[in-house]
Amino acid sequence: MKIIKRENVIYTFSPKHKPAEVASPGEYILFETEDAFGGQVKGGETPPDKLDWSRVDGVTGPLYIEGADPGDTLVVDILDIRLQEKGAIAVIPGYGSLSHLNYMPKVKVVKIDRSFVYFNDIRIPIRPMIGTIGVAPKEGEIPTGNPGRHGGNMDVSELGVGTRLYLPVLTKGALLALGDLHAVQADGELCVSAIESPGEVLVKINLIKNKMPNWPILETTESFQIIVAGRDLDEAVKKAAEESIRAIMRAKGISFEDAYMLGSLVVELKINQVVDPLLGARAKVPKGLVSISDFLH
Repeated sequence: MKIIKRENVIYTFSPKHKPAEVASPGEYILFETEDAFGGQVKGGETPPDKLDWSRVDGVTGPLYIEGADPGDTLVVDILDIRLQEKGAIAVIPGYGSLSHLNYMPKVKVVKIDRSFVYFNDIRIPIRPMIGTIGVAPKEGEIPTGNPGRHGGNMDVSELGVGTRLYLPVLTKGALLALGDLHAVQADGELCVSAIESPGEVLVKINLIKNKMPNWPILETTESFQIIVAGRDLDEAVKKAAEESIRAIMRAKGISFEDAYMLGSLVVELKINQVVDPLLGARAKVPKGLVSISDFLH
């Protein structure tokens, strides 16, 4: 197993970054990650509006995957997520889904154990997940705080242990990086942060050659989920819905009209987050209806 230390932090997804490690399909990789605040929150007295934003939303990597070429699909199995015993969440004026309201900046540091997050006197069941995971674009650079076709800051609440993520390979070696671990987050991530914690992520990587999805695809025990970003939720939802209907058409060999009707019965539309530069939605398609090949081209 190879380990990528949290000191290998980057703030953009880009083909210009030198790989922190090289691996082959089938290998296991452990990513050590800092929290989304860049380790700057030391306690409740930390003023969140005074954070150094150049150190926020970093990810660990990138990992160069041998044999990964543009047009392939990178397959990432999330095998384990281990968090530290403390996490932090903040509200910052001007950010989040209620940024139009007046409120004070505040940060809260909470205890985390193997079962719960302790928020004041409320115990919330822990649901470790990866907020940001993605590959490099073909050219240029994308801030790690942005979601897109490459993945990035998708903030999908279900992207946790036991799931599989399919990412389009857009540049040679893919250049996978991840971070922004959450102990728990509800769909939407209303206040712009969740319970942010440093930790470790164990993944296994593989490739599907010569085919790739238009957008990242999350596979859970029950569904395939198309993860889309848009300038607003309407755009994101429409893109996710269309991808789901096209997949159903391919899987069942039926017309658009029939697939559209069937989708209204079985496809669930979910909000990922409403707080990043691009907003995120996903379409959940039951596994018995489609396979991963129906999303690849």
